[in-house]
Amino acid sequence: MTKLEFSGPGLSNEQWERINALAVSLKPGQALWLSGYFAGLDYNARALGGFDDLTLLTRGNADAPPAAVATTRTLTILYGTETGNSKGLAKSLAEAAQQQEIASVVADMSDYKTRKLKEEQDLLVITSTHGEGDPPQSAVSFFEFLEGRKAPKLPDLRFAVLALGDSTYERYCEGGKRIDRRLEELGATRLEARVDCDVDYEDAAAEWIAAVVAKLTPPRTESTSVGHGSGVAAQRAAAPAPVAQPIHDKQNPFSATIIENLVLTGRGSSKETRHIELSLEGSGLTYEPGDALGIMPRNDPALVDGLLEHLALPVDATVTARKQPVGLREALSSAFEITAATPRFIDHWAELSGASELQQLRGTERAEARAAFMYNNHVLDIVRRFPVKGLDAETFVRGLRPLQPRLYSISSSLAAAPDEAHLTVSTVRYDLHGQPRTGVASGHLAARAEADTTLPVYIQANTHFRLPHDDAPILMIGAGTGVAPYRAFMQEREARGASGKSWLVFGERNFRSDFLYQVEWQSYLKDGILSQMDVAFSRDRTPKAYVQDRLREHAREVYAWLEEGAHIYVCGDAARLAPDVHTALIDIVAEQGGLDSAAAADYLANLQRDHRYQRDVY
Repeated sequence: MTKLEFSGPGLSNEQWERINALAVSLKPGQALWLSGYFAGLDYNARALGGFDDLTLLTRGNADAPPAAVATTRTLTILYGTETGNSKGLAKSLAEAAQQQEIASVVADMSDYKTRKLKEEQDLLVITSTHGEGDPPQSAVSFFEFLEGRKAPKLPDLRFAVLALGDSTYERYCEGGKRIDRRLEELGATRLEARVDCDVDYEDAAAEWIAAVVAKLTPPRTESTSVGHGSGVAAQRAAAPAPVAQPIHDKQNPFSATIIENLVLTGRGSSKETRHIELSLEGSGLTYEPGDALGIMPRNDPALVDGLLEHLALPVDATVTARKQPVGLREALSSAFEITAATPRFIDHWAELSGASELQQLRGTERAEARAAFMYNNHVLDIVRRFPVKGLDAETFVRGLRPLQPRLYSISSSLAAAPDEAHLTVSTVRYDLHGQPRTGVASGHLAARAEADTTLPVYIQANTHFRLPHDDAPILMIGAGTGVAPYRAFMQEREARGASGKSWLVFGERNFRSDFLYQVEWQSYLKDGILSQMDVAFSRDRTPKAYVQDRLREHAREVYAWLEEGAHIYVCGDAARLAPDVHTALIDIVAEQGGLDSAAAADYLANLQRDHRYQRDVY
């Protein structure tokens, strides 16, 4: 009989004692298998937020032979996420596998130990794509390892990939495609074909989960059947009831009353930025600094009327939206995206109109031309340019995708504003084809979100943008509305009496009109909550100066803070701010640390792996 002592992080002493009691009865091979399994099980405790494989495996009759567990291949579920969708699907996948008595380890790519990859047997990957084909911020290191020279050959691995993305981008679902290609190149066997999901991913993801679980489920035999009140099913029956989920979430948002909606920017500003306060009283919703508020917006009524008038569709027609019958006007107002065109709509309208120009935009090889066309033409522009006669309402909406919530970083702390969530929102306004246009959500907030009206909202956790312990220094870098989470950070640190130093580097266009929350920052500086603040107002001087220039000017101090253990945060524009700041940090580390560029890049990569360099960019 083999006796192994199991221990590790993420699980209580009592749980490890139960594991060791179970291990006494195992055969050598079974014990070795469980050793590998439990070595990674703490991922579940952190990644699944309450989904407890350990309870299911160890509760009940510890003397029952673990034949089903011992003969099952190991299964790891990896996810890479920006907004939490991949994490939620990973949890659903683990639960579906568990129902078939398949144990799994679930891990965020940011926490996964890449040395374990060569030991994996079955690997299921769920990942989103950030921007134009990039991996999620938290998953960059995993992608670099997998696509690098150190990645091992994987001839014994079976895998499947679920890719999440947004079809309005040219490199749609590229994150998942990259992993799918690379695992095949490394010799792994595809267990199930990759599925690429658009923003309305729920149905396609559910089908993929069902398919892969079916492939993983071993044939039932007498030794794996459950009977006589023992085994996994009996243990599941003895397990405590599942932890209650929040009453309000993406599928069931809370109607939050707007308390205030104020313009922050001053007279003469070239942009409009708003401060919006919403009441969460009675919702049961809680959040941490760094989290986001999801808002379910409504489309511009003028745009809805324009579509109805041009298409000559009856307002009272009934269509199917979110699997329910809905009046056409309400469907176009709250259920469907009617602003930005998508490849789905291009295909749909090409079929209906027969327009050769639209036909030529179809297919994967036309992605670049299609993306350019969609950038310059909204749904209304397309239906005007390529008219279709005799169209019925149901046929029209079949080409539209569901209206998606918009996420905004919360700019308040519950410690300072109980039962409230504050937002800092820049109103998107522009002209297209000679007509004024607005962003769906920011336009709604600017024009139709008066005090005492309500908005459907929910909390979207962001575990990759969190404050460290109270005595750790923090360096916060942001431009424009990217300052929002730092207001929450300061409120939280003040409430907690945190002793750690804090430094804010903030950028905007003009000092007089765009210094967001100026009085608050000055108060934090006076009280010592904020240790240092540097600003860059790009249009107040020639040549223009940006936050990365301020960092370079304070290079010695920046490096000293990093060497002292500071956590660094970047929030704002993904296309310019994030890469420019990253380049500046590499240069600073190289210069001050006496390193070459490659070693400086590795320095920052290590900070990312240690969760000391966190980015929330959009």
